[in-house]
Amino acid sequence: MLFTSHRLGDFDTRNRIVMPPMTRSRAGRGDVATELMAQYYAQRAGAGLIVSEGTQISRQGQGYAWTPGIYSAEQVAGWRKVTDAVHAQGGRMFAQLWHVGRVSHVALQEDGAAPVSSSPLTAIGVKVFVDVEGRGPEAGVGEMVQHSAPRALNVEEIAGIVADFAQAARNALDAGFDGVELHGANGYLINQFIDSQANTRGDEYGGSLANRLRFLREVAQAVFDVVGPGRLGVRLAPLTTLQGAVDDTPQATYLAAAKILDDIGAAYIHIAEADWDDAPGMPGAFREALRIVFGGSLIYSGRYTKQHAEEALRKGWADLIGFGRPFIANPDLPYRLEHDLPLNEGDRTRYFGGGAQGYTDYPRGVTASRVVSPAARPGRAHGAMTSRFPSISRTHPRRRT
Repeated sequence: MLFTSHRLGDFDTRNRIVMPPMTRSRAGRGDVATELMAQYYAQRAGAGLIVSEGTQISRQGQGYAWTPGIYSAEQVAGWRKVTDAVHAQGGRMFAQLWHVGRVSHVALQEDGAAPVSSSPLTAIGVKVFVDVEGRGPEAGVGEMVQHSAPRALNVEEIAGIVADFAQAARNALDAGFDGVELHGANGYLINQFIDSQANTRGDEYGGSLANRLRFLREVAQAVFDVVGPGRLGVRLAPLTTLQGAVDDTPQATYLAAAKILDDIGAAYIHIAEADWDDAPGMPGAFREALRIVFGGSLIYSGRYTKQHAEEALRKGWADLIGFGRPFIANPDLPYRLEHDLPLNEGDRTRYFGGGAQGYTDYPRGVTASRVVSPAARPGRAHGAMTSRFPSISRTHPRRRT
């Protein structure tokens, strides 16, 4: 099933393989997408869907050096080069819209302002990538430092950020993206409102579950109103505790979030699973409940091999599967998976910042009988994830396969 098409919004994917967002810190001056980035994404257009690296909706929303934005005319023009290159190869691409909230540093904020969040809480040990020497992305020299202490947003500012998301969605369409994905996972701003231990507010955006989900609802609705049906996805990390975002009742919280997104009409939810070594599997009951409350497509990303991706699709709890890090070193990953070719090993020292080396210079496979990378084995770049979950009913009225 991995190599069959799937109806996603207004188009049929060429396969069920997704290239999920991966920060590579290659944007140029002004946080503008470059020709090199266009080459990088075009090389990977064989995926059924590409979701861009996290793309900040404003200067305030940036948390790492050299990440691209989508709030200026120059940034929109830069992304247009990328989407044109991907479309020329027959690919489809969504922009991931990103506000990091507290996961930032005063060096990245305008006039050295404090980062913002739902609440004035610091996630101790959570670090961000800063260009301490001001040498620019080409040098690839930065430093990981503790994020700066945030301040809580007031209600009027929250409305402004909702408007920023909506404008970023307009800009994404102008830049030629096929749709947008909201980053509601991994401890960033939307997640900082959702999770109970990251949100200590006492107003309409805090306290009860309905209040903590209000920001997600408002952002998703505002963006949906811009992009329309079939063009909105949302990334969530229901059962992880990344970057200090912890919820006391995560299954109840994220099923409620999924119901909100279903009511709005989101095309898909993109589930970011725990991907560290020996990470616990997601309970089968939660996966089944998610199918019941959400009628759009479900994408799962984590430590998937071809075998376990096929199993997830066959059991019916996923429609598409994201392969993250393997796409870094294998621009033709769908071809390699289909023909059981070995996988190149990624150069971790060049994941963030720098130029073409470790970015666009990885070799492509040729035939199934030729070993392309003697140091690699199938699945080596990503671990296995076992699944023993029962089949799931596909009876939701909005489901289309």
